[in-house]
Amino acid sequence: MTAPVLALGALLVLLPAADAASVHPTTYKDETFLTAETGGVLAIEGGECFTDPGWVSAAGEVMVRYVPCDEGPAANQVYGFVAAPEGDGGYERERVVAFGWETCARGFRIHWPEEDAAAGIGFYPVLPTAATWASGDRDVMCVAYRPAGPLTGSLLPTL
Repeated sequence: MTAPVLALGALLVLLPAADAASVHPTTYKDETFLTAETGGVLAIEGGECFTDPGWVSAAGEVMVRYVPCDEGPAANQVYGFVAAPEGDGGYERERVVAFGWETCARGFRIHWPEEDAAAGIGFYPVLPTAATWASGDRDVMCVAYRPAGPLTGSLLPTL
């Protein structure tokens, strides 16, 4: 009876080492991942890197934190901002979402025009919400990230 228990124990010891990809699972982010209401996001500027949202006990809320790109680890990097047009009827989420994806895709192709340069990099827009729109926020933040894991430096190409 001890042989099956020992075999099971050996199997359990080997599983974590065999599944190294589980340490950094692939993550895909979309327009719902962060919004303009996420704590700390409005303090992030163009070219800067920042963490994924997480609980910050000193602030008492879930928020993102600025991280120097070369000091990492960071999870995201801003590559642009664009102002969403007013529209006719105030805040229309579907229109803002479409605008965010379209304009961030254009900016992504400008920074990473070649398929090789863009390999392993994803992007997503951070959008104003109905509440931030009502207070005058029209900015869409375009963010790049690596779906396979943290950034090891700036993603932006050097000029």
